[in-house]
Amino acid sequence: MLEDLTIGFLGAGSMAEALVHGLLGAGLTAPDRIWVTNRSNRERLGGFARRFGVHVTPDKAQVVERSHVLVIACKPKDVAGLLAEVGRKTRPGQIALSVAAGISTEALAAGLTPGVQVVRAMPNTSSQIRESATALCGGPGATPEAVAVCRAILGAVGKVVEVPEPLLDAVTGLSGSGPAYVYAMVEALVEAGVRAGLPREVSHDLAVQTVLGAARMLVETREDPAVLRQKVTSPGGTTMAGLQVLSEHGFHEAIVRAVSRAAERSRELGLLLASAPGAD
Repeated sequence: MLEDLTIGFLGAGSMAEALVHGLLGAGLTAPDRIWVTNRSNRERLGGFARRFGVHVTPDKAQVVERSHVLVIACKPKDVAGLLAEVGRKTRPGQIALSVAAGISTEALAAGLTPGVQVVRAMPNTSSQIRESATALCGGPGATPEAVAVCRAILGAVGKVVEVPEPLLDAVTGLSGSGPAYVYAMVEALVEAGVRAGLPREVSHDLAVQTVLGAARMLVETREDPAVLRQKVTSPGGTTMAGLQVLSEHGFHEAIVRAVSRAAERSRELGLLLASAPGAD
């Protein structure tokens, strides 16, 4: 599906790096079919060229001209400027795949040439090890074939699901920001082990393996997390004692509120683009 398409990355950050690495590692395309540009970091572009053998250039218009698929991989705050610079250099039939949090397909399409097929996606940082949880949606005018191309690109770095666009802000709050919540929990587990007398390295290894094992149990057994939790919680036992402390400190509600606030922030970022100079 991708072998005859040229893919251009507008942005050379960690997400672009993960996607390029995944695409090449999975053999879905060749280095000479990938172009990468960014706003100003020439050293970063040089790193892409040396590591992956892809084309790099500071000329965004060149990337737009040569690519069948454009991956908008810059920071959300930079999207308005990017569209103002090269949005009208796009052409009907091109596919624009955005991985910028919070930016709606409507806002993106407004800054692109009419007829560009816009697809919006929310991968997460686990793309770097091909374990992303990614959701995507096609914008108005995006054909099933365009969505399928984007699924193939994103599938190179993990699991992909399709959702209606109004749910993408919730996806951002859950799986987009979710890895940070898990890392914060692991930090706390490690510190708890140290305070209990374990060497930090030992505590770290035990905490990481515990999270990994729990995640694999969820994947391989496909049981509801509440069921698995109940299976390891004996009445009057150690796990129950620990869970009671988490409950007393609002652990469950804190996670729910964190996801809700991150989703709200995603919507705020979208509004920032809509009100940015030149956004219309």
